[in-house]
Amino acid sequence: MTPHSHSHRDVDTSAAGLRALWISLAVLGVTALLQAGVVAMSGSVALLGDTLHNVADALTAVPLGIAFVVGRRAATRSYTYGFGRAEDLAGIAVVLVIAASAVAAGWIALRRLVDPVDLDHLPAVAVAGVLGFVGNEVVARYRIRVGRRIGSAALVADGLHARTDGFTSLAVVAAALGAWAGWRWADPVVGLAITAAIVVVLRSAAREVYRRLMDAVDPDLVDRAERTLRDIPGVRDVTAVRMRWIGHRLHAEADVVVDADLTVVAAHEVAADAEHQLTHAVPRLVAVTVHTDPVGHAGAHHHVELSHARRPRVG
Repeated sequence: MTPHSHSHRDVDTSAAGLRALWISLAVLGVTALLQAGVVAMSGSVALLGDTLHNVADALTAVPLGIAFVVGRRAATRSYTYGFGRAEDLAGIAVVLVIAASAVAAGWIALRRLVDPVDLDHLPAVAVAGVLGFVGNEVVARYRIRVGRRIGSAALVADGLHARTDGFTSLAVVAAALGAWAGWRWADPVVGLAITAAIVVVLRSAAREVYRRLMDAVDPDLVDRAERTLRDIPGVRDVTAVRMRWIGHRLHAEADVVVDADLTVVAAHEVAADAEHQLTHAVPRLVAVTVHTDPVGHAGAHHHVELSHARRPRVG
């Protein structure tokens, strides 16, 4: 049996991720540029914090874009699983950028709270806040949708980051209204609130990236794989299923029990069927290794393996 290839699917998912990043970069870049102009006129630290966050969110497209490009490289003798982990490293870069924007926004807001100033061009500040919300929400929906479709935790984390930016942009409108009412403390206080919101999304993004680095998967995927294997003719039991993400591609190993009197060829056919069924039942699963053990010898090293993966070309 010749395993079918997922190489075109891998290229398609990487291309979709890159397209989402560059479109997001353009939208957030324009948003941040317009907000920066209003910051220069008004001196609002709440809007400055929102602008810094938007700039940081736009710039995260750079390490993620590099990761998607690197992840397309074929496996080598040294990197036998390919370069998909570059995406997880990019996720760390995203978390660090979020943390840096939180520190910068918090520091500026604290300084302005100690030494408050009157703001100018308040209507423009409010409009800039609404603009920031719209731009970030559009980007967030797009990144999260594409990230979940292609299985990219880093892109989903980046989308969640953008969504929080959108809500913090609305807080800028509250700061403008407070300043209009004569509350000089409103702008820096809202700036601190924006900082707190950044910290919340930082925690969520960091947890998602940590889970990927620790090879965590959704238990529902494991349950689906086990159910699929148990329904395959010739499989008497399923003793283990292991899965891990490498970038936005899912890899799996499974140990199944078959009748002890099966020939090697028959056991191979069971493993081949298991591989075929799993790659169609589990989303984004691109590589499977199935181990078959005879009844009464589960866990022994006498088994047949079938690996579903892209094979390197020789010569």
